[in-house]
Amino acid sequence: MLNLEEEQNIFSQGYNKIGAMDEAGRGPLAGPVVAACVLLESGSAPRISDDLLLINDSKKLTAKRREKLFDIITSEFEFAIGVCDHNTIDRINILQASFLAMKKAIGAIKRKPDFIILDGKLPIPNISISQKAITGGDRLVFSVAAASILAKVTRDRMMMEAHEAYPGYGFDKHKGYGTKFHMEQLRKFGPSPIHRKSFGPVKDALILKTKIKI
Repeated sequence: MLNLEEEQNIFSQGYNKIGAMDEAGRGPLAGPVVAACVLLESGSAPRISDDLLLINDSKKLTAKRREKLFDIITSEFEFAIGVCDHNTIDRINILQASFLAMKKAIGAIKRKPDFIILDGKLPIPNISISQKAITGGDRLVFSVAAASILAKVTRDRMMMEAHEAYPGYGFDKHKGYGTKFHMEQLRKFGPSPIHRKSFGPVKDALILKTKIKI
């Protein structure tokens, strides 16, 4: 069960607004990377209700539970979402695109945080806000876990829309990750317009498609 220990420790250092962050979509072969920022303010930290007790790393939750928690989190907290599409990922690489999506989320939130907590090993480069990167933060820190749910649900919904546009790849099932079925369809049809052409398996599929055409 997650609590607000990390957040309270940061508030005790004199910070007033924490922006907790996580992203979804670094590993897939297609689609965007999505970051979420969830704001907590000193003196008005939420009461951990029975519903909020269910918050955990999004990867440990069922899709149904994530959807329920998404509605609860977005009604209880100020939040913002940042997105970088496949073209941006191909242009600047997935790590930098992840950081850019986080910066977009920070830029979009109405009340600016004076401290950022994020999941991962690396802090966000080139921002003036104090921050702390926590490996496994999405399973250790309440607010980061909440951000992970918002990022995951938002991205999953985007991939469901992508499935409507490109139904042959099964984006509604695997959300762009390199499952066996996805790899089979990628080799069969070649990359879709939203595949990340800088990723190895997609590059290979492009080469195969070119050879077949020749």
